[in-house]
Amino acid sequence: MTLNFQQRLDIITTKSDSLVGFGRGIEREALRIKPDGKLSETPHPYAFGSALCHDSITTDFAESLLEFITPVAKDVHQLFDYLNDIHHYVACHLENNEALWPISMPCYVQSEENVELAQYGKSNIGTMKTTYRQGLKNRYGSMMQIISGVHYNFSLPASFWPTWSEIHQSELTGNEAQSAGYLGLIRNYFRYGWVIPYLFGASPALCKSFLQGKKSDFNFKEVGKGTIYLPYATSLRLSDLGYTNSAQSSLNICYNSVDNYIASVHKALHKKASQFEKLGIKNGDEYIQLNDNVLQIENELYASIRPKRVTKNLETPSQALNARGIEYVEIRSLDVNPFCKLGITEEQVNFLDSIFNLVCD
Repeated sequence: MTLNFQQRLDIITTKSDSLVGFGRGIEREALRIKPDGKLSETPHPYAFGSALCHDSITTDFAESLLEFITPVAKDVHQLFDYLNDIHHYVACHLENNEALWPISMPCYVQSEENVELAQYGKSNIGTMKTTYRQGLKNRYGSMMQIISGVHYNFSLPASFWPTWSEIHQSELTGNEAQSAGYLGLIRNYFRYGWVIPYLFGASPALCKSFLQGKKSDFNFKEVGKGTIYLPYATSLRLSDLGYTNSAQSSLNICYNSVDNYIASVHKALHKKASQFEKLGIKNGDEYIQLNDNVLQIENELYASIRPKRVTKNLETPSQALNARGIEYVEIRSLDVNPFCKLGITEEQVNFLDSIFNLVCD
């Protein structure tokens, strides 16, 4: 028997305690820039520690693209205290009068060759991470890869999932119920997630250097010295000009079950791509890319939302999901908010929490 809306609401009302204690985490990216507004070309500052090992301050694609990672917080104020502390430390230890670029689309970059790939040392995993980024550079170009964003990680408390099973009249329990619930959330997010860039899109303009002299089909207008924009754009970062991958358009990643999701990701990991085969894998002793498949590794799957599980040592994301199910979801469609120093506001987080409660299938 399927319960109607009022019956579901009655269950939630009587068990409202099961919705206390959301887990939240933020990953915020930001480019380091020189005082003249151009991209920094200096190495990752020593004061920030090892980009490979640091829990809170690392790099993404480039040495100049910082990524700040908060611990999981059960309270929104605590979450922003974490993020503010990371920002404060970084701001105090930036070198050469550098600053953080406050928007998603990159600052002035004279040439893609000025973008230094992130370096992680000589260990096997460090070498692999840099080689993976070399593949991204050769596949898509460095300009796309230094676009910044904010990722929001969200989890419901363990006490919620028995309530979810009751609402859905499901016999699933434990990790199986939790995974099924998160997959329902993901499917609904694909239906209604457009509201996030609609309300919070903050990249309607970009520096002309982003195009690197290439022509665009967009009917841009120009303002100031070298800034172009679309009058009704919300998020160029999420447009065909931004952080996208046409090679993945036919992958058909399936979110009906954990097994379906893992199988479709593994298929993509072993699917050849003619445009990447032409690049080759090595040039002499130097790697061009990790492999010539559609995805070099699972992280290359560009999606606005991902099912996630904290991995153990030497474990891939799919192995973690297969062993222990989905632990949380990662939302990847947030532009950096240029009107606040942290790139995201408490108001946005509260809105996202409300959305996730509504779309939790």
